[in-house]
Amino acid sequence: MTPEELGERMVALLSAVDPEAAPTGGMGAGEMGAGEIVAGVSGGGAGHERAVVDVPAARWWAAVQVARDPGALGCDFFDWLSAVDEVDDGFTVVAHLWSTRRRHGLLLRARVPRESPVIESVIDLFPGAAWHERETHEMFGIGFERHPDLRPLLLPPGFEGNPLRKEFVLASRVAKAWPGAKEPGESEAGTAKRAPMRPPGVPDPNEWGPMKGKIPPSETPARRPARPPRERPAAPEGEGA
Repeated sequence: MTPEELGERMVALLSAVDPEAAPTGGMGAGEMGAGEIVAGVSGGGAGHERAVVDVPAARWWAAVQVARDPGALGCDFFDWLSAVDEVDDGFTVVAHLWSTRRRHGLLLRARVPRESPVIESVIDLFPGAAWHERETHEMFGIGFERHPDLRPLLLPPGFEGNPLRKEFVLASRVAKAWPGAKEPGESEAGTAKRAPMRPPGVPDPNEWGPMKGKIPPSETPARRPARPPRERPAAPEGEGA
């Protein structure tokens, strides 16, 4: 099946399970309506497109089950699961499934609200999803109902916050100074260098962190005096005539 046919098939199967669901076809892969089942196609160029099906969060587990069913799409291989921070629109949970027999892939997506980001776990359908859900939980703060063990997977004990949320402060240079003797780009000759630029998301250490209010303002380097214009030597007499 083509990605378009696969998406339409998935929408039809989910609509047959729940006739009250509102199927929508022909929308872009980035469009999603609340309570709707939306079919689209991802980018990636010829041979790399994937069917993309957006489902309500309440239908997440059922959608994964339908996709796995050998009599439906036969997506028997769980590839990965993660999320996207959509800021004011909440979070999009994304899973990629693959059929090893029919050689087609499917991207399933569901939107959860930022205030209470919770969705049902699918580890009873795909046990390999366990650590994907654990990582998504600690990186985005999304809860997975019925998951028996949402312990941190990558972060140290006691870590506060969710690093892949867009409001998370990237504070490594603020909390810990650069360990080298010289900043990157500073030469042994001690020549003046450009003022270091903070990457996006890194706060001013004088406004946030342990050094807040303790760092004196940086001095503007003095400019060299302008050179006087050079006088051109006069041409000898007789030349240029």
